[in-house]
Amino acid sequence: MNFRLFRLLTIILSFFFLTGFVPLFSFVGPGVTVITSGNVYKASAQFIINKKIEKETGKNSLMFIKETLNKVETDKKMEKTSLDEDLIKLLENRIKITRKKLDDQNLQKLVKKRINITRLKLNLNNITQ
Repeated sequence: MNFRLFRLLTIILSFFFLTGFVPLFSFVGPGVTVITSGNVYKASAQFIINKKIEKETGKNSLMFIKETLNKVETDKKMEKTSLDEDLIKLLENRIKITRKKLDDQNLQKLVKKRINITRLKLNLNNITQ
């Protein structure tokens, strides 16, 4: 008996959900709240809030929440990419500074080496001032 009732309810509910009858959701949510909690006030408040959202935005509450979450997710992605770009610029600047320092050090070593070679060739090491 319970299995028959379950099958019948499943068929009826699948008919409502699979036919594209979307306004049914505004009644199903508060109905489930009344059934599970027995709180009519809570269910009526839920229904009124859903209707208010639909009146203000032109969308049902599910679509409104979905779009809001997508917008927040997009904002986070944009923030992350700007942070990545800032990090890349910072690293590039640090690499340039480090390369310049290394080039300066290598140039100084090269100049000292050339001076020593020139002194040796001219035999200036033995001369005192």
